[in-house]
Amino acid sequence: QINFVACQLFALLAAFWFRIYLSPSHASSAVRHAFATLFGIYFAVFCFGWYSIHLFVLVMMNYGIMNMASIPNIHRYSFAVAMGYLTLCHISRIYIFHYGILTTDFSGPLMIITQKITTLACQLHDGIGRQAEELTAEQNRLAVKSRPSLLEYLSYLLNFMSIIAGPCSNYKDYIAFIEGRHVHMKLLEVNWKQKGYDRLPDPSPTGAVMYKLCITLVSLILFLTLTKNFPMAYIIDNEFLEKTPFLSRLGYLYVVTQAAKPKYYFAWTLADAVNNAAGYGFSGVDERGTFRWDLLSNLNIWNIETATSFKMYIENWNIQTAAWLKRVCYDRAPWYPTALTFVLSALWHGIYPGYYFTFLTGILITLAARAIRNNCRHHFLSSVPLKIAYDVVTWAATQLAVCYTVAPFVMLAVEPTIKFYKSVYFHMHILSILVLLLLPIRPQTHSLRRAQNQAMMNSVKSK
Repeated sequence: QINFVACQLFALLAAFWFRIYLSPSHASSAVRHAFATLFGIYFAVFCFGWYSIHLFVLVMMNYGIMNMASIPNIHRYSFAVAMGYLTLCHISRIYIFHYGILTTDFSGPLMIITQKITTLACQLHDGIGRQAEELTAEQNRLAVKSRPSLLEYLSYLLNFMSIIAGPCSNYKDYIAFIEGRHVHMKLLEVNWKQKGYDRLPDPSPTGAVMYKLCITLVSLILFLTLTKNFPMAYIIDNEFLEKTPFLSRLGYLYVVTQAAKPKYYFAWTLADAVNNAAGYGFSGVDERGTFRWDLLSNLNIWNIETATSFKMYIENWNIQTAAWLKRVCYDRAPWYPTALTFVLSALWHGIYPGYYFTFLTGILITLAARAIRNNCRHHFLSSVPLKIAYDVVTWAATQLAVCYTVAPFVMLAVEPTIKFYKSVYFHMHILSILVLLLLPIRPQTHSLRRAQNQAMMNSVKSK
């Protein structure tokens, strides 16, 4: 943990230096790629020692696949090798280290690299192996039209800004950043003359970085004061279960889940700040004319804490991983996209049983929440008081559903997970099953979109 924080703070300083002294106007793209790669490799070796060899082995294996595999299969081979290697490393943790966390846990960077490898492979397949009319608008925008060079490939996967804690970004966005087109492309989406500007403004990330560093400081304080004082293990303590009423146990479950969040807020917000400090992460201008630096943000804390649906919560938690799952699985799954996406998420996280309890439960609750929303929400939109009442009830239900779902993720093992679910009478599982049995299920948007895409392809072919 000390190595992690030290590396990220050093990366923050390096990022400021990188933006000022190795900006596209001062250095060529090759120099920027080389610097980002060499510093990333140094950080990996410093943090993980000889374990970092796993990162480099996976990167080079997939570089070989990217250059030798046929385009129709490049995404399949890359996905199989990357996920297979990651899973073998996860297995070594659970069977060799017996649920312990390595003092030099390299699985985090390996998970991020796996996301990037599979993202690039899918986008390369879209750009070279598929017709434009077969792609969604987003797939068309992100499609990669040619194989990257070795330096570009290494820089994308191993750059110092994201090698330790991510996040995963799209290859075209990263290359545009290195080449100095990243901000300019976003600014051209706005009519600046209409706003009274003679030329394009020059957005600075300093304000966004300072704001995010304040969030990391608050998160660190909360982690040091709350997280260790409210351990998740206490919710299955025998004395606690015997003396505490059911509703009080649910209330304490919410408290311990809240206490577990600050470490994620700290790590992800600091990683976002590092990228912003280097000048990466500009996402455009909002309706108020404010420059936004949230292209790589991994969470929206306000939307998480005020979420009124399970979907809204998931979409604002670990945002870049959710985007990766959507691009490599949900949008490409031939059937059961929701279930397959949750299964992939569990496999990507590791092979601890708790992960599978969490994500399989997540499938059930997601489907039930979708059924409730589709069948009930419109009845509460006729007046403001009804809408407020609906939001309050759905907020409470969402927060409790999330707590119920993620508890096994923290406890990891089978025995404490079963003990926990028994102590709360499997109530969310039972309620979700009843909802799915009693409420009609409407067709998923995913299925409708796939049907529309197929119809469009048939129309194009007939012409």
